Amino acid sequence: MMPIGTRIGTAMTLSRKIGFILIASFVLGIVITVAEPDLQVLAETVPHIENAFLIAAVSLGVGLFLAVCMLRIVTGMKLRWLLLAFYGIVFLLAAFVNADFLSVAFDSGGVTTGPMTVPFILALGVGVANIRSDKKAEADSFGLVALCSIGPILAVLILSFFYSGSGMTAELFAGSWSDTVDVGMSYFHVIPKYMLETGVALAPIAVIFLLFQLFFIKMPRRPFWKICIGIVYTYAGLVLFLTGVNVGFSSLGAVLGMQLAQGWTKHFLIPLSGLLGWFIISAEPAVAVLERQIEEVSSGAISGRAIKNSLSIAIALAMGLSMLRVVTGLSLMWFLVPGYAAALVLSFFVPDIFTAIAFDSGGVASGPMTATFMLRFMMGASKAVGGNILQDAFGVVALVAMMPLITIQLLGLIYQRKSAAKGGGAPEAAYGDTDVIELWR
Repeated sequence: MMPIGTRIGTAMTLSRKIGFILIASFVLGIVITVAEPDLQVLAETVPHIENAFLIAAVSLGVGLFLAVCMLRIVTGMKLRWLLLAFYGIVFLLAAFVNADFLSVAFDSGGVTTGPMTVPFILALGVGVANIRSDKKAEADSFGLVALCSIGPILAVLILSFFYSGSGMTAELFAGSWSDTVDVGMSYFHVIPKYMLETGVALAPIAVIFLLFQLFFIKMPRRPFWKICIGIVYTYAGLVLFLTGVNVGFSSLGAVLGMQLAQGWTKHFLIPLSGLLGWFIISAEPAVAVLERQIEEVSSGAISGRAIKNSLSIAIALAMGLSMLRVVTGLSLMWFLVPGYAAALVLSFFVPDIFTAIAFDSGGVASGPMTATFMLRFMMGASKAVGGNILQDAFGVVALVAMMPLITIQLLGLIYQRKSAAKGGGAPEAAYGDTDVIELWR
């Protein structure tokens, strides 16, 4: 996905036609989101919105905001002003939305930035950034995931005003098998279904790549076939992922949540959730992609390890707060409003590149492990304590996407202060993105 994204992004810039770049980005955003496994899992989990409606709304949201991202890269618009404007619209709409849609809408923004979309979108941004020759062009390639996460939230919030499928209660089903043979057969029975669904979802990406290869890219035979083999690997991986998640992994999270919420273990639900959050970030595939790109763009000045530690702290806090909501029934907005307000205020005091990395990190942290295991874990716990699953359990992905915005930008403040000290005590405001990177190098 990364070579495809980079080559398509570079080919788009060669035309030097803004209209073509925006239209192509819109279409690419839609097709890559349809293939996102995290979205498929969430769509099957949400009971009061039909799969097709939710996937269509989210895909259109990503496509529209990917076009906005490309416009930002080309023009060099400040990320913080776009975030302020769009999140202002989001929270304005959220005040009038049915409570059953609210948590799902914010979770939709998190699940669209998973193992399919993140590598492709990040690589596409780097490719399009080649249209600019200034020093900040590559730094501006960050922030795409951040903006693309807003599109699905807005789309689902708008959908709630027209969709009449609300009012249903979320049900939680855990797998039940008589023996190990029954377990094995349950996997084989669903593989054909996911082979077909994955093929339909991945086909548009392959077709678009072939069209770009035929008319624009025209790469040599060896790298072309290497990418083709990669598409086959991606297809096989997605089939196995969706099969494993829907048959076994999600059920494990649900059963574990229900069991731990009963008896004496219920007193340890919040710290245990935080502990799971600390370790689960290591299993998120998109996080490794982001860490590698951060180190490459900053020439090692911004450590991938520092980013990962900041993310671990953020996700541990997010999981603890999510379980607190499950136990107490607190509204999601009591956490999102002050959290995003703090994140947006911090954006005025840290280098722009850290703001972009922070908002991108929030998107990539809410990947398949969160959308499959931890969401079901919260749903199981909510059912055991007698809570409202739609309003209390959903929202965990949203909190996971929010907390890194604060911790990564706090890391940026530390970097900036140390950079100012190395620069002879000059005011922090005097240092831009490039200055911070150069001083730390």
